[in-house]
This record gives sequence, structure tokens and C-alpha cells, in this order.
Amino acid sequence: MRIAGKGLIDRSKPVRFVFDGVGYDGFAGDTLASALLANDVRLVGRSFKYHRPRGVLTSGSEEPNALVTVGNGAAAEPNVRATVQEIYTGLEAKSQNRWPSLSMDLMAANDLAAPFLGAGFYYKTFMWPSQFWEKLYEPIIRRAAGLGALSGESNPDKYERAYAFCDLLVIGAGPAGVMAALVAARAGADVILVDEDSRMGGRLLAENCEIDGVPGVIWVDRVLSELSAMDNVRLMSRTTVTGAYDGGTFAALERVGHHRAARHAGLPLETFWRIVAKRSVLAAGALERPVAFRNNDRPGIMTAGAVRAYLNRWGVVPGQKVAVFGNNDDAHRTARDLLAAGVHVAGLIDSRHNAPDATGFPVYKGAMVSDTTGRRGLESITIRSVSGEDKLATDCLAISGGWNPTVHLTCHLNSRPVWCDDILAFVPSPSGVPGMGVAGACSGAFSTDRCLREGAAAAVAALEALGKSAPKTQIPDAEDAPYAIAPLWAVPGRGRAWLDFQNDVCVKDVKQAAVENFRSVEHMKRYTTQGMATDQGKNSNVAALAILADVTGRAIPDTGTTTFRPPFSPVAIAAMGAGAQGKGFAPERFTTSHAASVERKAPMIEAGLWYRPSYFPVPGETTWRQSCDREVDMVRHTVGVCDVSTLGKIDIQGPDAAEFLDFVYTNTFSTLKIGRARYGLMLREDGHVMDDGTTARLGAHHFLMTTTTAAAGQVMRHLDFVHQGLRPDLDVAMVSVTEQWAQFAIAGPKSRELLNGLFDADLTDAEWPFMACGPVQVMGVRGRLFRISFSGEHAYELAVPSRYGDSLFRTLLARADTLGGGAYGMEALNVMRIEKGFITHAEIHGRVTAFDIGMERMVSSKKDCIGKTMSERDGLSGADREQLIGLNPVGAVKQLTAGAHLFNADDDPVRVNDQGYVTSVAYSPTMGHMLALGFLKNGRARHGQKVRMVDHLRDLDALCEVVNPVFFDPDGERARG
Repeated sequence: MRIAGKGLIDRSKPVRFVFDGVGYDGFAGDTLASALLANDVRLVGRSFKYHRPRGVLTSGSEEPNALVTVGNGAAAEPNVRATVQEIYTGLEAKSQNRWPSLSMDLMAANDLAAPFLGAGFYYKTFMWPSQFWEKLYEPIIRRAAGLGALSGESNPDKYERAYAFCDLLVIGAGPAGVMAALVAARAGADVILVDEDSRMGGRLLAENCEIDGVPGVIWVDRVLSELSAMDNVRLMSRTTVTGAYDGGTFAALERVGHHRAARHAGLPLETFWRIVAKRSVLAAGALERPVAFRNNDRPGIMTAGAVRAYLNRWGVVPGQKVAVFGNNDDAHRTARDLLAAGVHVAGLIDSRHNAPDATGFPVYKGAMVSDTTGRRGLESITIRSVSGEDKLATDCLAISGGWNPTVHLTCHLNSRPVWCDDILAFVPSPSGVPGMGVAGACSGAFSTDRCLREGAAAAVAALEALGKSAPKTQIPDAEDAPYAIAPLWAVPGRGRAWLDFQNDVCVKDVKQAAVENFRSVEHMKRYTTQGMATDQGKNSNVAALAILADVTGRAIPDTGTTTFRPPFSPVAIAAMGAGAQGKGFAPERFTTSHAASVERKAPMIEAGLWYRPSYFPVPGETTWRQSCDREVDMVRHTVGVCDVSTLGKIDIQGPDAAEFLDFVYTNTFSTLKIGRARYGLMLREDGHVMDDGTTARLGAHHFLMTTTTAAAGQVMRHLDFVHQGLRPDLDVAMVSVTEQWAQFAIAGPKSRELLNGLFDADLTDAEWPFMACGPVQVMGVRGRLFRISFSGEHAYELAVPSRYGDSLFRTLLARADTLGGGAYGMEALNVMRIEKGFITHAEIHGRVTAFDIGMERMVSSKKDCIGKTMSERDGLSGADREQLIGLNPVGAVKQLTAGAHLFNADDDPVRVNDQGYVTSVAYSPTMGHMLALGFLKNGRARHGQKVRMVDHLRDLDALCEVVNPVFFDPDGERARG
């Protein structure tokens, strides 16, 4: 099926590839679609619903039919469009959505049931009997759903993300885009020219046209050579701009490795770009639409522009006897190019009675194609005219229903396209994307001359906006033929006339949707699934809404369009999440003490984004409980060391820092003395607790805030929002310094003894009372010391720059060992904080107020703060609220579990009798039994009462006594002493 002397492929470089297990030959420059057509392979896929045979329809990224799986095993990639997949030696591709084979697909039996599977059949069919859904309907639907299938194995491919900045981004490298880039580049602007094709040139690669007296291909190659030699120009082929966003930001996907037989180490499969441009020019061209008629979906039926592209660019003719059907002059161009290449043109069917004449092939004026024959490939067409119907033998039918400007990107910021009667299509709205000019076919200019002129004009406008002078540029001479078209969306007649080829939506489905009152274009889309395929309706949407407009008695502009959303074409989630595979998806953040902890055989557990030691076993201990109990007892009686570097640390400075803290905290920090720390509570704007922690005043305008490990990022974002959005008047700056400081808790009766000797002077209660803080010299290193406690013991937290963290941790452990102490982990830390009734995000989980946790008095009445007013709403305080309480087991069952629910002792443990729930539990070696924290309705007034803790999941039922949540040292004498 190759035509000698035609095409831009390199015939000196043969390429061997495999499709469905059969080897074929192509040439460098071929796509999989062009190579298959060259080998007379017309059947390439099956439709989604009816599994009808389908062939190549288009030549670009809008292809709905020719979707294949490329590669094998873990590297297999489904739903690759054969029209954009370049062939390479060793390429293996497989057809999809068929079983057991493409030529014999047993699921094609669905086609026989078509009368029962029309628009909305699933909404009507799967409603009853209700019990059938989970047992029958859903399993069948899930097995049938989808086109290609993922391998189920871990993806071995590498993806990257990248960023680029420019004065002018030109999207599309056809005549308009290349001209815009040339004018801007010559003016000295930084230009990025992006095109989704492997070779730049747009429709110039597919047409027999001349520019300045030379073939369009030669002219565009000359311009691209000039651009590539400029330092201020970046040419990005194989790159699709997928979305337009605020601030001149564009998303783009670059296919880096899809065309390579082997990628060298480090080369990604795809790169996801974020491009920020001061101005942009959209020159994305237009997409040809088919005409709907009975059986218009057979393999061998293609858009006329695609037939022309395969002939002129790839030297392939999709049939031996080609017929052309259209409603515009562009169909005649396809027939002329075929005839000039020596291809037999069986006839040109033009729906217009005033169609132009032609020589070399018959022209059927005022006629339409009404039907076709041929199951796995086109064999003949039926032509209907005023004189009746005739059959015409043909194995390829080129259809042209007109061209739709590619308006998608102009709509991504909520703009709607505007209907243009001259071209019977939508064009971009003038209020599309700020800073974006539109040029060429995507603005409705369908001649080469107009594309060149509009491209140059768009560049000049962009340069003026940038404050640059545009050099005088001579517009090349090119054809300026008018575009003539007559309305034709669907050929009247019985039978199914296809609109959405992939989802098997036909004209009667759209009409049925209107009959059932789905008259909105958005409702029709969802009811019929029209335009919901991988091509997102690029081939079918305009015709579908024209039919909807006709059946509802509205004009096409009044009917409107569906909403265009990014991405423009499918993007792999792996590309958008580039860098998030493996450890990139779940980063392992290690503290400076990690190596020393692992050396001591400590099991590491995830805590927020960090890995922290669960416990530190010693010889003879066989369970975690043994280690945990020993560590708790060690801290209570001697001394323990724990790495608390993971706590969020936010450095806040500025003349208004104190006022800022007063606004974000419920309590007052402007009265805090230098060298002191204070516990603070932070509310969300809705009045619920966001986080708690201590903040130390290191200077008159210098504070250090600590947050919980889990909420460090959330609090930092919150502070940024408050500063920028709510209090921009305050002179304050903040930065996260969590990673810059290694911080260790030294807790227990001998904590002061352990630290003495590390500093220039010994610690005393007079100089270092509870909640004191300040700078210290730690063996010659500047550090910070805080007299605070999360264990309830006499304790300190010592911070040094992170580079000294490992050394300090080992030093502290060595000194602790001599005092009969040692390291303790997360398990012991949690036990001790429950013994003290200290809350974590197990308690402040987003649904509790300051009243619920007994801290309502911390909400100052003397000042305003975020969340204060909302926290005073009815229902956020009072006896009906679930309040923080402690629980001691007093029945036969001593085990308590987090997540269990609480009930009155005499009530049935059912939902309507629910009184509260348990948030944290632990076995306390100090108290000799299990303890729990939880929330109970009117809990603070019910101390001493008995409640049932019921865990239906674990089949536990325990009688508990409601007590004060502070189990150990309720007066705090050990911490303050």
C-alpha cells in the first residue's frame, strides 16, 4: 500500500515491529498506524460497548479507534494511540478489548443485543432486583469495563518533572505557530515552541502546498533551522500542552522514551513540564469531523484529512479504490491528491448541489453516503441522491464533515467558545485565557496565507504587550483559497449512525436522550456517554450537539458545548506524579539519631513523615511490652533520652510577632517573658482545635513555635495563610526550621544530673525553672535548652544544629547508661503521655473543641483569635458534648482498645445508645493496669460512674470507671520540682 515517491519517511532505514504476534515491516518516520496501513492491516481494534470492528479513523492524537497496548509485562502501557506511536525495531503492540482474538471476538455478541443496550440502558436495567447489584451486575460490569488493562505489576519506567520560563509560549508548530515563533524570536524574545508531533510543521507535512515558491515542507524546515540556531528559542517536539492555568502557567507532557527501542540509564519515559509564560499564542490547528450515516464505523472509513496525511506524509494509501464523501471543498483536495498520486478514485460524493466540478473521477453532486457493507473492512458504499440509491465498490472512504478549531485550551479557565456560521464550528472566545493570542486554524483561518498572517500578527501583539519592538517581517506568499461548506451532520435514514466511535454512541442515542428530557448538552453527554471516551469527543461533540439542537428545536449556539477540562489528551498518572514512585511516593525521613537507634536494634515505625524508634530492646526481652514497660519504669525512676526532633519547629520573628501569635493562639503570648515558654492551643476558623504545642520567646521579637509531628506542615500552611490573607498588616516573618535543629528530650529524676557537665555551668531550679528556655553552650557548640516535659517527669529538651545531632545523641546515651538510664522510644513516650492525660492528634482529631478537652479557659476573653467566635456557637459546648475523660477497667475484662465505643452500664450497646468513644489506650506499668483516654457525653460530671466499653470488631465488652484523664501526678509536682 506504499506509493512510490511519496512521503517523508526514510526508506533507507527499515524497521521491523510486531502487532498481535505477527511481524511487519515499516520505515523510520512511520507511526504504528501508518505502518499497519502500509501492510494492509485495517482491523486494529474493537469498540467499547458493542465490540464492533474498528480501523484507523484519523492521523493524530484525536484517534478514538486505534488504541493498542505497547510492551510486555510490567512495562506494558495500555491505550496508546497508534496514530502517535512511532515505530522502532523491536516494538511489540497488541490490540485491546477483545477475546480471544481481534478477528474473532466473542464479545461481539453484544452487537446482536444492540436494541436492548441503547442510551441509558444501564440506568434502567441495573435498578432491580436490588440484591442483584453486588452479586451479579457489578461483577459483570467490572469484568467488561475498560479498554486496555494494566499489568498489575510495579511500573519500572522513570518519569520526570521539569520547569521552564519564557516570554512567549507558542503552542503548535504549523504555519501559524512557526510564523509567530519566528517573528518573536527575531525580536529577541525568549520563545518556546511546542508541538505534540514528532516532527514540526503541522498540516504542512500533510499537504501539497507551496510557500514562497517552495514546497511547504521545505519552507518550514528552513524556518525551524533558523529557530534552532537561536539561543533564545527552545523547540519542543513530542510535547503536548495539556492544560492552561492561572498566571500564565501551562502543563505539558513530553514523550521522551516512547519512540526508542532502548533508553540509556536515567532517561525518562515521559517528562511533565510546568511552563510559565508572560504571553502565549495558541496555534493548535483544527480537527476534522466525520459525518454520521448508517454503518459509518467500518474499518477503511477515515477522515479525508487523515487519508491525505497518510498519502503525503507517510506515502501510504489506505485502499486500492478510494471514495470521498464531504460537504466542503476540502474533500475535493483529498480526491485531487489521490488522483495525482496515481490512486484510483472511485468517486466523490458531495452533499452540495452546487459542488465544483472535477476531472479524473466522477462527482456525485447533491448526494450522500447512506450505508456501507463489509464487516472487517469496507467493501462498498450506498449513494443516495434525488435519482435513488446506487452502490459503489470501494475499500476506503474518506469523509469530511468540516473542521473544528482546537479551542480546548482557551476554555480551561472557564471561557466558552463562540459559534461561527461561516465555518459551521466553534471558535475561541476573545475572553479566553489572559495573555493568550489565537492564530491560524484554531481561530477559524483555514488557508495557509491567513495562518501565516495571523501567526505574525499574534506575535506582534505579544511583543507589544512585552514592551518589545517587532522587526518588519515579510509575510511569505501562500495559497488563500476560500473555505466553502454546507451543513451536514447526519444522513437521514434507518439504522445506527455512529457519532462517538469508541463509546458506540449513535444519532438515535442523542435523540432518545432528548425524548427522555435530557435536553441539556451536559445531561445528554452523561446519559449517552457521548464524548466521554479517551478522545474526549474531539471527533464527535460538535455533530452530537448539532443533532441535539435539531431535535430540541434550538439553535446550535443556544444548545452550547460541554465543558472542556484539562488534560487536552490523556496523561499517565505516573507522569503527573513524577518523582512519586517508590520512596518518592512515601519518602523516608530519618532523624539524626537514626543510625544509632538502628545499631541498638530499635524497630523503626512511621510517625507522620518520619521514622522513629518504637522501643529499644535489651538482651532477654522477647516482646515489645517488656521493653516498653522497662523504658517507662526507667524514666520514672532514673533518666531516659528520646529524640523529639520531628516536632514541627517554626521560627517567627518581627516587630509584630507577639501580636501575630496572640491572633493565631487562643491564649496570650505578648505577655510571655524572654527566656520562657508557654503551652498554646490553636483553633481552626470553624472553632475546632487544630493543634497544640509550646512556643518559646527567645528575644523581644523572636519566638520559636513547636507543633505536633503530624501537623507540622498543616500549621505552617495555616500561618502563611493567616499572614497573607488575614493579617497582612503585621510585620512578621516565619520559616520552618524543623530539619535545622536536632532536639532531644532528657526526662526523669536524674535528668539534671545527666546534663550537668555538658554546659559551662550546672543547671539550677532558680536559673532554669519549669518552662524556662534559652541559649546554652553544649561542649563548645551553641544550642538551646527548654525546661519542658511531655512525660510528666523533671525533664529538658536540648537542641543543637542538626549536624551535631548524631554525636550529641550518642553522648547523652553514654551518660544515661552510667546513671542506670538509657534510650526510650515511641511506645514508652505514648504510655507516659496517657498517664499524664496529655493529648495528641488521637484526641484532637478535627472534631473536638477547646471545651471538649477541658481547655475552654485557655480561650482568652481579653482578645480575639482565629476560631474564637465560631467556637462560641450553640452546640459546641455544654453537657451534651462528648468531653475528655480517663477510663480504668474495673470489671473482669481488663483489656481496653482504641476505637471502642462507650455505653451506659445498663444500656444495650447499639448505635442509638452511644455515649462516646475511646481514643488512646496503654498498659501503665506505673499504675499496674490498662488506662484509656476517650470522650464521653457530659464526661467531666460523670467521674466515678461506670460505663461499658464495647468493641464489636474485636468482641470485647469491659466495665470501666470514668476518672480524671490525668492519672499520674495530677498536681504536676514531679515536672515542676
